[in-house]
Formats: sequence, C-alpha cells, structure tokens
Amino acid sequence: MFEVIIGLEVHTQLNTKSKIFCSCATSFGEAPNVNVCPTCLALPGALPVLNENALRKAVSFGKAINATINKTSIFNRKNYFYPDLPKAYQISQFDVPIVEGGELFINVGGEDKRIGITRAHLEEDAGKNIHESSHSKVDLNRAGTPLLEIVSEPDLRSSDEAVAYLKKLHSIIRFLDISDANMQEGSFRCDANVSIRPKGESRLYTRVEIKNLNSFRFIQKAIDYEVQRQSTAWEEGTYESEVVQETRLFNTTNLTTRSMRNKEDSAEYRYFPEPDLLPVVLDEKMLEIQIPELPDEKKARYIKDFGVKQGDAEVLISSLEMSRFFESLVERGLNPKLCVSWLNTELSGLLKGDLSIENSPVSALKLGDLIARIEDGTISGKAAKEVLAFVFENVDFSIDSAIEKLNLKQVSDDGAIEKIAEEVLKANADKVAEYKAGKDKLFGFFVGQIMKEGKGAFNPAKVNEILKAKLG
Repeated sequence: MFEVIIGLEVHTQLNTKSKIFCSCATSFGEAPNVNVCPTCLALPGALPVLNENALRKAVSFGKAINATINKTSIFNRKNYFYPDLPKAYQISQFDVPIVEGGELFINVGGEDKRIGITRAHLEEDAGKNIHESSHSKVDLNRAGTPLLEIVSEPDLRSSDEAVAYLKKLHSIIRFLDISDANMQEGSFRCDANVSIRPKGESRLYTRVEIKNLNSFRFIQKAIDYEVQRQSTAWEEGTYESEVVQETRLFNTTNLTTRSMRNKEDSAEYRYFPEPDLLPVVLDEKMLEIQIPELPDEKKARYIKDFGVKQGDAEVLISSLEMSRFFESLVERGLNPKLCVSWLNTELSGLLKGDLSIENSPVSALKLGDLIARIEDGTISGKAAKEVLAFVFENVDFSIDSAIEKLNLKQVSDDGAIEKIAEEVLKANADKVAEYKAGKDKLFGFFVGQIMKEGKGAFNPAKVNEILKAKLG
C-alpha cells in the first residue's frame, strides 16, 4: 500500500592528526577539554586555518564515488546554538560543496541498484554534552574535528537497502583510509530521513529525521519503527497531525522514536559565506590524487586472479582488515583456495564475542605457516584444525612448536607406509581380487584401512601413491 522514501546523511570523522581549523589533536579518549585552544573555544580574535589534509581526504572520497570535484568551494557559517558549540555557529559548506554528485551501487536480494549521492561537504564537528543525574557537562575535545557529511538522494526504499548502502559506504571509507569509521566512538554516524507515500504517487510527503544513529542494527530498527508509525497514522486518519517535519531520537531500549525538536529549514540557519576563510581553490596536484583499490575492484581481482568464488570474495572484502589478511597469505605463494578456506571458515569460525579479524589471536603470519605445513605434507587437514584451535588458545606457541607439542606430524616414510599397506592388502585378499576385477571404489576402503592402522599419522598423498603401485 505504501512506498517508503529514505535519504541518509552520514557524518564521518576524517582521520587527520589535527582539527580542521586549528592544530589541536583529534585523538579519541583523552581527558575532557585537553585538546582545545582559542579557536576551539571561540575566544575573541581566534581565526580558523584550513587543514589541507582534510581537503585531500574529501577529494579521495569524491573520486571513489565518481563525483564532480569542485575546483572552487566555499565555507559558510551555519548559525545555531547548543552548549557544545561555543561559537554559536558551525563552519560548514552549503551551496558550493567540495564534492557534488556521485553514486554507489548496492546489492539487495540479488539485484543491483544505483544510489545517487547528492553531495559530500566538509565541516567541523561540535563538542559533546555529558548528561548526569543533576547536571550536564560539556567536553570540547571533539569540537573542530573534521567531518565529511555525505548526503544521499532519496533513492532508498527499505531499511534493508539503507543498511546495504551504509555498509558499502563504510567499506569504501575504510579502504580509502580517510576515517577509522568506528561507529561505537561516533566517527561514523547517520541521520535518516524517512517518509511514506501511497504506491503509484510521485510527490514527496512530510519527512522525519531520525538523528545520530550509530549501529547498523539500530539504523534498521529505527527506520522500521518510523515507517510503521507513519503508516499507522495514515491508516487511522491522523497523519497530518502526528507526522510533522521534525527531528526525532531513537530509544535503543524500547526501539521507538520520540520527538526531539522541530526540524529547521536552511533559512533558519541563516547561512552566509564564512568571512574568515577565503574560497577554497584546488590546484591540479590535489585534483590528480590517486586512490587505492576499492572493495568492488578487489572482489573482481580475487575472482579473476585467484579463482575465488563470489560469495567468498564478498567475505574477503567485508572489511579492510580481512582483505589485508587474505592478501598477506597469498603474497607468500600459498594456495589461494586453501587460504580462503582457512581464513573464511576455520579461523573466522573461532572468532566470537569481542574477537574479530582485527584482534585475532592467530596472526596472518601464523595462519600462513599452518597452511604451508598442510601444503608440504607435514600435517593433515584434520590435524591442522587441532593445531589451529591450540594456537588460538595458546598464543605463545608457533605452528611448528604446536605440531611437536601435539605430536601431529605426518609420517611420509615410504618403508613404514609400505609395511602397513602390505599387511592391509594381505588381510583383505578377497577385496583385492574384487578391486582387480573392476570394483574401483574399494581403493578408498584400502586407503581408510591403512590410515587407520597408521593412527592417522600417514601422509595421505604418500598412501595413495604407494597403494596405487602395489595394486598395479
């Protein structure tokens, strides 16, 4: 009955060492109000000086989404007052942003879809309000941290599409290395603009902004709740009174949204050009910045060069750390299919709770050593799983020392294998006759018996080689 219209505004903190308009550090987790200066505090006479590295990172993002990079862009004053904004205005870009237009592609339900990006502009972050039982505090360490605000077109039609778009955007930002995009620390957060309309209509109805969402799960829950709230109001005839242009907050406990304030129009911000900053003019060197290989390009290369299946390739590009882990394995000349299996399935299966590929107890070097020992026949695949589980819990052990500790080294000695093979064939003379008469499937039976007698320590390749010779 209804079509959902969603547009997203993403604020990502750029990972510059200093703030956008001063030399204060942008480090996270410091004591309150230590990374501040007259500019951060808006003291009289303090003037902003633009951080060139923030410009470079914005240009990199623009190139990654096939956008127009405006050679000349302008900073404006966006006037509003909150306790964590001591100037009572924010320096931001408005009518002439540094990045204009652009696109990225998502895949939901097996279908590719283009999502337009209206703009990406630079601005400064505000500080942080800390509310306690009887009073509030203001920490201005974050004030002045460079932000890139990325505004999508209203092209998204479901919470699933919104989450797919955000995950794709998050991945691009991480692969570009322009932000750590840590959602828990607030360096990648989202405002969702949500509205509905009867299917078949083209006009846009009242949109509601849900502010400061910082997890993919809560973004999905917030959008779904808001769609349901608006749909119910429409069906009950209360849409015009209940759905107004406003900013709402999402309650992560009861998974509902509530009204925060009326939504301002751009005129209420009284934008005008920032008088303390000249227009930004990019030189040719800045415009010719080279960007690294992006997730989609990596996926195509993994499929083409390493024969990786599409589903596995998507797992490998799911994060920058996962991609780096895989590439460090194949750079050693290891079998790519083994690398994929042991990374995507075996190691990832052990990473639970707070553990991820970023803080895995088993490093890429150690997993590579394990795969190398499988390839050279030192241990079997079955034994390798036992070794991996052991070094996962005992990080001080190397792969070789773990193999010795667990006594899992394969026997490749021809004499030992030949002796057992002869005994198995002698004990199963009737089956040997059947095999020679054409019952080829019995070969697996003989292999199994030899491995059993060798207590799983024989090298399977050697067993196969010797058995074939003995059976003629």
